Amino acid sequence: MEELSLDRVYFIPTARSPFKPDQIPAPDACRLRWLRLALAGRSEWEVDTQEITRGGISYTIDTVRDYRRRFPQAELFYLIGADHLTQLPQWRDAAILAQLVHFVVIPRPGQGSAVLPSPFSGRMLKGFPMAVSSSEVRARVKAGLPIDMLTPYEVAADIRNNGLYL
Repeated sequence: MEELSLDRVYFIPTARSPFKPDQIPAPDACRLRWLRLALAGRSEWEVDTQEITRGGISYTIDTVRDYRRRFPQAELFYLIGADHLTQLPQWRDAAILAQLVHFVVIPRPGQGSAVLPSPFSGRMLKGFPMAVSSSEVRARVKAGLPIDMLTPYEVAADIRNNGLYL
């Protein structure tokens, strides 16, 4: 938010990823609760449930079109992890998507400078890269290891208390 001088950041949990059709995410209610716990007290951060509400496979183009309709004058940015850049040209309606938003690439630790594939435009976030992945969090929970240093305390407690990822 600070680096891009953004007014608001929307967190949009996906219903199902088209690139992970066999992976079933944690229950929607849990993921929404975790997001709300993590974002508590931050009025400039908002949870948008539209992809979960729509259900099925989540396609970014559908969500971006909704934002373009709702905020026709806004400059829209889409934050994407550097590890997902190679798949970007395979996203549904990629050429149209490239015209509707600017991509902001979040670097991964140990990765060099990432380049957005054509026809996408945007920039690399300069902020410090975070070495946290959801697969690491799930693996640590399954192994009985703490995750408090990887997620907000309230989220870690909720995962523990509900016996998720075991």
